[in-house]
Amino acid sequence: MSPLFRNRRAEMSRSIVVTAALPYANGPIHLGHLVEYVQADIWVRYQKLVGNDCLYICADDAHGTPIMLSARKQGIDPQVLIDRIHAEHAADFRDFSVQFDIFHTTHSDENRECASLIYNRLKEAGYIKRKAVAQAYDEEAGMFLPDRFVKGGCPNCKTPDQYGDACEKCGATYSPLDLIDGRSVLNGSVPVVRDSEHLFLELGKFETMLKAWLEDDHVQPEVRNKLVEWFEAGLRDWDISREAPYWGFQIPGETDKYFYVWLDAPIGYMGAHKRWCADNDGDFERVWKPDSDIELVQFIGKDIAYFHTLFWPAVLHGSGHRTPTKVYCHGFLTVDGRKMSKSRGTFIAARTWLDHLDPQALRFYIAAKLASGVDDIDLSLEDFVFRVNSDLLGKVVNIASRCAGILKKRYGNQLSAVLDDADAYAEYAAARHEVGALYDAREYAKAIRHITALADRANKYINDAAPWALCKSEDTFEQGRLVCTQGVNIFRALITMLAPVVPRLADGAAELFGTPLTWDGLDAPLLGREIAAYKHLMARIDKKNVDAVVEASKPAEPMEPPKPAAPVYAPVADTITYDDFMKVDLRVGTVLSAEPVKKASKLLLLTIDLGFEQRQVVAGIRKAYSAEALVGRKVAVVANLAPRKIAGEMSEGMVIAAGPGPAEIFLLDVDEGAVNGMRIK
Repeated sequence: MSPLFRNRRAEMSRSIVVTAALPYANGPIHLGHLVEYVQADIWVRYQKLVGNDCLYICADDAHGTPIMLSARKQGIDPQVLIDRIHAEHAADFRDFSVQFDIFHTTHSDENRECASLIYNRLKEAGYIKRKAVAQAYDEEAGMFLPDRFVKGGCPNCKTPDQYGDACEKCGATYSPLDLIDGRSVLNGSVPVVRDSEHLFLELGKFETMLKAWLEDDHVQPEVRNKLVEWFEAGLRDWDISREAPYWGFQIPGETDKYFYVWLDAPIGYMGAHKRWCADNDGDFERVWKPDSDIELVQFIGKDIAYFHTLFWPAVLHGSGHRTPTKVYCHGFLTVDGRKMSKSRGTFIAARTWLDHLDPQALRFYIAAKLASGVDDIDLSLEDFVFRVNSDLLGKVVNIASRCAGILKKRYGNQLSAVLDDADAYAEYAAARHEVGALYDAREYAKAIRHITALADRANKYINDAAPWALCKSEDTFEQGRLVCTQGVNIFRALITMLAPVVPRLADGAAELFGTPLTWDGLDAPLLGREIAAYKHLMARIDKKNVDAVVEASKPAEPMEPPKPAAPVYAPVADTITYDDFMKVDLRVGTVLSAEPVKKASKLLLLTIDLGFEQRQVVAGIRKAYSAEALVGRKVAVVANLAPRKIAGEMSEGMVIAAGPGPAEIFLLDVDEGAVNGMRIK
């Protein structure tokens, strides 16, 4: 029996096939897409790092009317278009370290074979029926018009020049026949209505099976709850055919009908796997048979949950194949708290980012935001600069630059034969088990927080030991080597735990150590050996490069001007729910220092001890409190507020105060006996 991998070891505990949703071959990869591919890539890299047999497959979704229209506009064959886009997508994924085991295309012989097999089985089992459908027909061209071959006014918001399936302005979906003054894109003629016979999958016949599948822990609770609503509304027959001309696969036994793109697109997972098996002596049937012992884990956006958790399991089950083990949905990406926008320069293509910024930095930031649910995540560009420079470079990479740098300068890159504190190192090495469990559960943000907390501890150890001073005295010279050896080994543990997130940075660290990073290898520290001379591992993020990305993402031509901003002094703020309010994390802190912010008469820069870490907070209380009076005072701090720059200073929270101001501002009283870091409820 052929395994997933030709060299699969018998002792491996899990065999997994992982898929990510197929990018559409009609345009570039953008940052919104990358959330999913990076999320899945981190998960796969972790599985491989711990020794599991894991295969990551994907393909371009290369069929459908939009591709046909785009190729027509460019005066090229659709095949030329999808080949060009495929090469661009592959380059973007490669440069963002998204490492598919195969990146195929749905326009392939393998996918045609799989789609035809599945359709014929569904038809033989009695799940396919024929039904007449009223469609737009172009009499001049002598053809039925696909949805996007008709344009007119949106029936919902009246916006002109919209395609016949959905409005690009208001998002409404509709039939081409609903358009206001709809016309054929081929010649501008007014279509007539004619009936055409279409093929439908009778989805309702799978209701019992689908309900049982959903209750068996295959999807997240939030997704299950949404699907219950769809069941209550009733499962409708699904139109799986389109009239010629159509860029896709012709349906077996039909002369002028093609598979709707949403039928053969998910089957593209199978087609890509079939191709991988042909190239790697894999066992295709073992993965897709109904009683398969292989996990099938699929990552998708919440916008396509309907297709992947209703149609797709039904199609697989009805055609005699296995269903997914897990379907993991994620939310959308916003930029600076809003939907990505071309006018604001925040609809950012992957290649634009690559032209100006380090892709590893974005992978780290995405991971620092991702949890296991379906909530949207926000890319705050200001917070991005601060978080990467502070947490990844300032806390983690800084350990290597300090310790390996001293080893290079003073000790000939030679590590000591023993550690300064073997027990402490063992704690760092053992932390990988908790971090690994968080990766496996897709709780990446928690994993990153755990790693950076360990880095904080390590930096405190190095600061207290001061190896840069120890190495200058003959009496303490070897103690300096011990401290640096401890630091280098701690860095090795941290960067190994971060390897699924920042693989190129991890590769650079492996070159420093002269040995690959392995999960179980952390049990044995590197001792009594020479390491490579330290080289710069990663550059700090410069805000000017972020600004360059935004500028490069703005359209060349001016767009519609934005709506006027809301009044500054609204009578009442928008209401929030009790659950929203409960998200505010209030902590007790002690003001360690306070100083005026230059060129800001109302602001003080506070350093606050929260017990678990120190924070810098900008507070508009300078007219009410002197800096001297605040030192040593207990304050209430919003600890989970995203960092932002205020008057040129980074603020990492907010102190709670109220009053009409500016002199009448009153800090929230906190009991002097309260412990720093304690939650305020």
